Amino acid sequence: MLQNPNNELDGRSETDGTRIFVRSRSVVSRQVSGETLIVPVRGKVGDLASIYSVNEVASLIWQLLEMPRNVSELVSAVEREFDIDPPQAQQDVSKFLNDMLSVGLVEVLDAMHAAGAERPMGREGLTAADAS
Repeated sequence: MLQNPNNELDGRSETDGTRIFVRSRSVVSRQVSGETLIVPVRGKVGDLASIYSVNEVASLIWQLLEMPRNVSELVSAVEREFDIDPPQAQQDVSKFLNDMLSVGLVEVLDAMHAAGAERPMGREGLTAADAS
């Protein structure tokens, strides 16, 4: 799902339970030719050595993570959108979240932060890297 030849993933599983996930505020993303590209931002500059490209399933999950979501919400959306069985959807969502957590593109919120999150998280568009 996550494609970046410069990083190896450690396979940690942090997607169990009722954790709430959201995009990191230190990334920008953009759709380019039907492909979702995600770029970490370091010091108000996009880290072009670490551009991530994601597949169609991961793109849906990434869109959903504009707002805080738990795993079951993400799994349900993947099941509906791609008409796949629950175990496959669970596996796809868990892999994506673990991959994104391992490289810092997704964050886990505690219940207090998740309850107060009323606006979209993260920034869209590469030109938004220096937005406040």
